[in-house]
Amino acid sequence: MMERLIIVHWNKGTGPIPIIQYPPEGTYPSKEVFLKIWAQHELNKENSLIELNLILGKIERNIVSVIQEYENEIYFLVLIIGSKSKVSDIISSDTLAVITKNLLELINTNKITRAISEAFNTIKNYSKLEGEDLITFFQEKIKATILQILRNGVITKTELKKILRQEYGFSTINIDLLLISFLREKLILKKSLPGSKDCYFLIKDLSYMRIPPKNLPDDETNKTIASKFEEEFVNFYSNYNCNQEIDSKIIINFLIDNDVYNLIRTLRKNELTVNECLNFLNNREELFEELLEKKILFEARGNVYLFTDIRFIKYTPYYILEILPSRYKNQEISLDQYIYHLKLLISQLKVKSSILDYTVI
Repeated sequence: MMERLIIVHWNKGTGPIPIIQYPPEGTYPSKEVFLKIWAQHELNKENSLIELNLILGKIERNIVSVIQEYENEIYFLVLIIGSKSKVSDIISSDTLAVITKNLLELINTNKITRAISEAFNTIKNYSKLEGEDLITFFQEKIKATILQILRNGVITKTELKKILRQEYGFSTINIDLLLISFLREKLILKKSLPGSKDCYFLIKDLSYMRIPPKNLPDDETNKTIASKFEEEFVNFYSNYNCNQEIDSKIIINFLIDNDVYNLIRTLRKNELTVNECLNFLNNREELFEELLEKKILFEARGNVYLFTDIRFIKYTPYYILEILPSRYKNQEISLDQYIYHLKLLISQLKVKSSILDYTVI
């Protein structure tokens, strides 16, 4: 697990000078530590990234450092992580290089404090299992907005930043850091084309829906409870309209509540008592009643079951095939952009036996 992120400047006269760290609390490692990091870079000039184990405060830590030149000055980005972790467990080297580049571009601005905080959290979240952090695409307004823009088809980084600034009011953003999570989850592909640098193509979209839970009350639990659950379950799904529910945003309003989301994840494994559920919800009884009313939860004789699970769905956005022609006709995208996005989507269709190409996560 990552503990600290530090930007260090290599001064040719005095040696290493730490510039800023996150979290900001605490003292910097000693100059001796930074000199050892510099020595490793000197011994491994063919690699911009090095790893070494050092004792910090009587505790062994794994140190990861990325060295880069910016405006004829040398800097290195230092990650201090748990001694049992390796950089490959935390983040890919290519992604770390992008983060370093973005931070150095802001090193002499008033945006650096916020940027290093965002970088720290990006690296921290990157170490989660694929799919574990999908909720942030709905919880964080900026990510939800970017996903909505990408649904219109290919877009350059410059145009994306322009739309976010002019149409949505996001004026101070680090677009490269934000898009890392999209790349990590394999929702987008980045490629430069003739006349169009840094194009982003949506290749997988993200949604959510109710599905039957795996942990159901059965006759062994209680025959009466199982019978009641089955009756209500059949009645609910006989009239269930997934699209209507997504449009109404009822489900997503539950998902973006961390307490509800954690309760659902726990109930996937086993039932809970009413009191245990209320503890998860911080004693919000009205919310608990709403979850029962909306058929997220099922309660009988003081025990609570998951009535319908809510899962994320990754699917191929074939609907973009209908959007691209008009965007090309209106000269919003080039022919190269049009054809490349077309090929990306059609290539996925070729390897699937059905247009229903989705994965439940």
